[in-house]
Amino acid sequence: MLKEFKDFIMTGNVIDLAIAVLLAGAVGLVVKGFVGDIMMPLVGHFAGGANFEDLFYAMDGKNYLTLEEANAGGGAVIAWGRWVNSIINLIIVGFVLFMMVKSYAKLRKKKDEAPAPDPGPTEIDLLKDIKELLRK
Repeated sequence: MLKEFKDFIMTGNVIDLAIAVLLAGAVGLVVKGFVGDIMMPLVGHFAGGANFEDLFYAMDGKNYLTLEEANAGGGAVIAWGRWVNSIINLIIVGFVLFMMVKSYAKLRKKKDEAPAPDPGPTEIDLLKDIKELLRK
């Protein structure tokens, strides 16, 4: 059973999957940093300086200055700004991934479109040449 497990782990598919998972995690961190550190401040700036993360509605009817205060107050809080933030993040991440896949497909297409070598004469051409040589 130990040999079977070793054979299973050492197959190319398992190794490829492990590498893909690690790369996906790294790409996820890069995209998350891009969205959180670059795009969201830009979106907030162009939205009049609003920070969507802090927008909420306290269900107990009291006025709180921050979302943390509202949560500490113990009442139910609808943090709709976080939801808006999540939607914006989804759109930005989707667009970034779309651009990455599109770029990859373009590079792959260029690689696959390498000029084919000259196939040389066909069998019919060779037979015609042989026939002509035999006539001489």
